[in-house]
Amino acid sequence: MNTKKLTKKDIIQRLHQSGDLLHRTVADLVQGVLDSIGDALKAGKTVELRNFGVFEVQMRKARVGRNPNRPEKPIQIPAQKVIKFRAGKELRLHVKGQR
Repeated sequence: MNTKKLTKKDIIQRLHQSGDLLHRTVADLVQGVLDSIGDALKAGKTVELRNFGVFEVQMRKARVGRNPNRPEKPIQIPAQKVIKFRAGKELRLHVKGQR
């Protein structure tokens, strides 16, 4: 396992080792959860996971940008949907080491 990041494969492996479920079953469950979150966000819904955080889709306004290679020529950046994440209180405390 890479010490700098946690991958989906790592999560599946940890859950598989901590229980009596088959590796394939754990992989299907994890993928199902991720698909459900993605489908909800695609539909414009907010995803709230208690004690973890909230995922929501917001619209970023259209704006004028600059090409670093040609800064004299402004470019129009269209409005677009972006995903925002707000960490829950329990997660914030856990990351700070206060929990």
